[in-house]
Amino acid sequence: MKKEKKVVDPRLGIVGGQAVLEGVMMKSGENVSLAVRGEDGGITLDNSKHTSLRKKHKICNLPVIRGCVSFVEQLLLSMDMLTKSAEMLGIEDEPETKFEKWIQEKFGDNLMKVVSVIGMVLGLVLGVGLFLMLPTFVTSQVDSLLKVEIPFVKSLIEGLIRMAIFVLYIWGVSFMSDIKRTYQYHGAEHKSVACFEAGLPLTPENARKCSRFHPRCGTSFIFVMLFISIILNSFLTWDNVWVRFGSKLLMLPIIVGVGFEFLMLAGKHSGNILVKILSAPGLWLQRITTKEPDDSQLEVALTALRHAIPETFEESLLDKDENEKAAGE
Repeated sequence: MKKEKKVVDPRLGIVGGQAVLEGVMMKSGENVSLAVRGEDGGITLDNSKHTSLRKKHKICNLPVIRGCVSFVEQLLLSMDMLTKSAEMLGIEDEPETKFEKWIQEKFGDNLMKVVSVIGMVLGLVLGVGLFLMLPTFVTSQVDSLLKVEIPFVKSLIEGLIRMAIFVLYIWGVSFMSDIKRTYQYHGAEHKSVACFEAGLPLTPENARKCSRFHPRCGTSFIFVMLFISIILNSFLTWDNVWVRFGSKLLMLPIIVGVGFEFLMLAGKHSGNILVKILSAPGLWLQRITTKEPDDSQLEVALTALRHAIPETFEESLLDKDENEKAAGE
């Protein structure tokens, strides 16, 4: 008897998002929707289009390469959405300092783009320093004391140190009030996407019942990258700390690409036992990076989601008029 091929739900993997300042961004295909809760209690909405290089150039859609392309595009989009959410909240309307006035005079209308680029560069420098250079340096000190000879053991020690730094970092910042609210919006984003993927009408009542943990989350992606780096870096046998550091930088595109492929697989086959085992640590970390949202935060996430998903899923657009009224349209 011929075994029937399992049909993958077309909803799985077509929507992604991120938490921003007092809001949520949702993206599906070229549709990008940003919803922010203002101080007056209303929801401000910003809809835009984003065409990926993966659609423009075939080479950008090849396995592994598409992961690197998506990573860079998501990084740039994230910075843009964070900047927009700050503008929508009115943070940019606060009184300017003399330094800010000088910067405004120098860069004019390009100021926000310059600030975004500077922020991204500083973030990358901090990330490389904290999660790449520091573990490499600490491992070299441990190696000089313990005289570790096996490359895989060296890589494992470094990977564990890197994981410990990452977990401590996301746990430490979770005590900041602004970050805690962002983690709540992160939970709202996950619940909303889970509600859509379950085929339920997009209402706070339905989203509230859904899980705030999602296998395709960026937190899981980072953990998968850390895990893959342990395996790949075990082949780097150079003793010089700077040569090892440079080699790891060159390995990053491969690690990012492979991690992306696994995350897409996990999102579409979350019921697979092997996928469940490999996804478990990343889902555990989401207990830190997501918090239970309230209904007002779910409403913001659902607002962004309704305006991002393709119109082919009309049954999910129930209560759209009510939602748009809340958004001030």
